[in-house]
Amino acid sequence: MKRPMKKLTILTTLAASILLLGCESSDQAQSPMTSETDSLYATPVSWADLNDQLIEEKNVALRYRDDITPTGIESNIGDGVVSNLQDQDPIILAEGVEARVYSGSGNIMSWITMEPNAEIPLSTIDGERFLFVMEGEAQELANGEHVTLVGTSRVEPNGVAADMPVREFIYLEDGAQSNILAGDEGAEVFTLYAPIPEFYLEEFGRADSYVDVDLNAFPLEPNVEPNKVYDMYDFQYTELVPGANARLINGRGAQMSWLRMDPGIEFAYHNHPEEQVMMGLRGQINEYILDDIVPMRRHDVVNLPAYMVHGGLLSPVGSDALDVFFPPRTDYYANMEARLERYHAIIPEGEEAQLVVDGAVDGPGLNFTEGPAWLNGKLYFSNMYFDAAFNGDPSRSSLVEMDPDGTYRYISHGEMQTNGVIPAANGENLLVADMFGHRVIEMTTDGEVVGTVADSYDGTSVDGPNDLVMDAKGGVYFSDPQFTADAEKFQPGRTVYYKPAEGDVIRLLPYDEFAMPNGVILSPDEKTLYIGNTYDHESWWNVRSDKENFVWAYDVNEDGTLGEGRAFAELKLTGLILDREARTSGADGMAVDTDGNLYVATYAGLQIFNSEGEFIGMVNMPTVPVSVTFGGEDFDTLYITSYDKIYSVKTNKTGYQLHSHN
Repeated sequence: MKRPMKKLTILTTLAASILLLGCESSDQAQSPMTSETDSLYATPVSWADLNDQLIEEKNVALRYRDDITPTGIESNIGDGVVSNLQDQDPIILAEGVEARVYSGSGNIMSWITMEPNAEIPLSTIDGERFLFVMEGEAQELANGEHVTLVGTSRVEPNGVAADMPVREFIYLEDGAQSNILAGDEGAEVFTLYAPIPEFYLEEFGRADSYVDVDLNAFPLEPNVEPNKVYDMYDFQYTELVPGANARLINGRGAQMSWLRMDPGIEFAYHNHPEEQVMMGLRGQINEYILDDIVPMRRHDVVNLPAYMVHGGLLSPVGSDALDVFFPPRTDYYANMEARLERYHAIIPEGEEAQLVVDGAVDGPGLNFTEGPAWLNGKLYFSNMYFDAAFNGDPSRSSLVEMDPDGTYRYISHGEMQTNGVIPAANGENLLVADMFGHRVIEMTTDGEVVGTVADSYDGTSVDGPNDLVMDAKGGVYFSDPQFTADAEKFQPGRTVYYKPAEGDVIRLLPYDEFAMPNGVILSPDEKTLYIGNTYDHESWWNVRSDKENFVWAYDVNEDGTLGEGRAFAELKLTGLILDREARTSGADGMAVDTDGNLYVATYAGLQIFNSEGEFIGMVNMPTVPVSVTFGGEDFDTLYITSYDKIYSVKTNKTGYQLHSHN
């Protein structure tokens, strides 16, 4: 039976959260490791002999630091022992506020549930503190004024909504005032202090064992500014090992690694001089801890002291986790800087997706925008009508012309449900995938259909042309994922076609080689055709393929047909997809720049890859991006269709697009 909860003052309560924190004697705590010849272990530990044996057996490479002074504080969850945070008795911080607390020797973390309009009273920050709003809404002081932070979960995309997750946080430094107020619907928040503040120990009567950790003695500066609200999802992924990517957020004495680990990957046995406190957030990792293997799932926590040997094998659904390092890892920070340098070579520092038009409130109305194309200073795109189950309605769909300032008008309405749009060969008209009309057509910018480019293969109608791209010869590639309202399909399966400038339509791939072929784009030299795969390994989709969550690259032959294909770019998946062991990336429209960098609209965001298929980074979006093209006066701006909204992102690159074919 759980012991009853007691209401305490905030200082006494947080101090009580370290009831289980034992403290070594002060002379031991003041004994730093200063060279490679010193013992790996700052204080005697029972697992040292086994650890030394594993270091030798597993050939673990050692990395040393001489700037870490042990605090002497033991973790309240033990060393190398997995427990679940939800098994703790919650601590009452204030009326309507309860916390579950775990710590290492240098950081203390709290997962706090706040009832509607609950308040954590005014206090002064000792050291540094991060506050993340995981769900709901809360206010915190920043320079003496309350600012609002929100946390929302990802919405599974459907025909009418696809909100991206938001996890806002704020960083406060020593001496700052804190006063946390929950919103009308309450909040779940996460806090992290570095180091464990002295007043915790004073309140518990253990001030004599406190070690004054000088955070400025550590070499890294925070990668965030104090008193500023950030969204964690705006931080770029840093690759830690192949298949494991983390959003790294640094203070001076704490480094948070919000980690996504792909299914089936393995972390080899390793160790490091920094303490690591790990918490499972989603999925499962079978964590190697010394000579044991322990499954870690949501809310499981473990403290891995400096130099303790560990590793892990990921389950079929992968895992998300939060690792907190004390002090911050310099090697991870270097990886982060290298990734950011590559990303900012394409997307300028500070550049974010800018809302150009909100079709829910502006103009005649937008529903599900798709297939953008830039032509003669204007953006053209399809405005499809879908209900939540993706049932379409051509009578409620339109083709749109938009000025750069966001002013737009329908050039065709109620006649067809179009999808992909590109400039025609004459540089004046448009080529349009009339998806529900089973054809590719040429149309003027006034909406007049002037010809049919393709409507059949081998004497039978094609099903639903989706995306398209034209080569320098005037030939048109188009995908047909059979995503139409017809219960009976005309063709035996999904595929990609090529319509030469002269001659009949050619089928390029075997039927159903892709579970759902969607976006198509050519490389700047037109020697490679890229094809995206939207859905795969889904119980509700009737085709499975080996294309999974990849953009595939195919060599283009002289006659426009395709040669060998290869997995080119592995797209990041969302946790919702991984949880059901699917491989649905949501890959849709794509764009390419003159350097061959590839931009792919996906459920996770706008993903960017270089010409070798290496992941560069991802533009976070408020809603799921559906398609993308280059435009603007200098052709350096990405225009992104996203349900009922259009966004733009300025780049350092020039888009590639054939404006005319002579």
